[in-house]
Amino acid sequence: MSGCCCFECVHETDAAVIENCGKFSRVVPAGCFMLMCPCEQVVARVPLKINYMEVQCDTKTKDNVFVKVVVAVQYRVMEDKVPSAYYKLTDNRRQIMSYVFDVIRGSVPRMELDEAFASKDHIANAVKDQLSISMAEYGYEIVATLVVDLDPNNNVKAAMNEINASMRMREAASYKADAEKILQVKAAEADGESKYLSGMGVAKQRQAIVEGLRDSVSSFSTEVDGAGPQDVMDLLLVTQYFDMLRDMAARGNGNTIFLPHGPNSVSKLRDELKSGFMSGLKSS
Repeated sequence: MSGCCCFECVHETDAAVIENCGKFSRVVPAGCFMLMCPCEQVVARVPLKINYMEVQCDTKTKDNVFVKVVVAVQYRVMEDKVPSAYYKLTDNRRQIMSYVFDVIRGSVPRMELDEAFASKDHIANAVKDQLSISMAEYGYEIVATLVVDLDPNNNVKAAMNEINASMRMREAASYKADAEKILQVKAAEADGESKYLSGMGVAKQRQAIVEGLRDSVSSFSTEVDGAGPQDVMDLLLVTQYFDMLRDMAARGNGNTIFLPHGPNSVSKLRDELKSGFMSGLKSS
């Protein structure tokens, strides 16, 4: 039986499904081909490009936080299974969506919110594994799946931000307290070192004064005939007494001190100091 022929063209990214009198005949790849008209006809041109879709699923976590999970799926028709993709599945997007819902609502409720955020790759891999097995029967290849968003309720996000802010403030307060403690310890150590050095200086100063007085008494007693150590001490005491009066007058800071002042003041002051020292020695 002879018939007329006609030519058709298929684009690079498509595959043509040919039927002969209503029955599947063959799949024609990209290029020019010939049909046996009127028995053969092109019933579909199936795109082989990668398709993209996003699936939004509402679910809750193990700690009863409702979240919105958005999964991106990249899929395409396998070239050797074009008839299965065309004849076995009517709505591929709804089918993929149902499988994504099943995996998300089966895995996320077993995780707490923090764990879900940390396990986005695990969730995406679980979705891809389930889709790859299920959609391969219909001639579809799952190229990649990504969890592009995991969004809890606004009140939950605000609470999480407050918790995080409180933790940061507590850490900052702890660090500040440690810094103040270190400053106080260092200040106390510096003060102790300063007082120690000051005491050492005072002790050396007093030692130098004693040695100077001793040298002065010895030199004066040697050079002045008839002068004993007691006379030298009286002279030094008088000198110190007048120096003290001069310093008080020079300061002029408004402080007032009353001391007995007369020709015999020095001898009385010496006797009182001696008496005080002797009383202290007796009581000890």
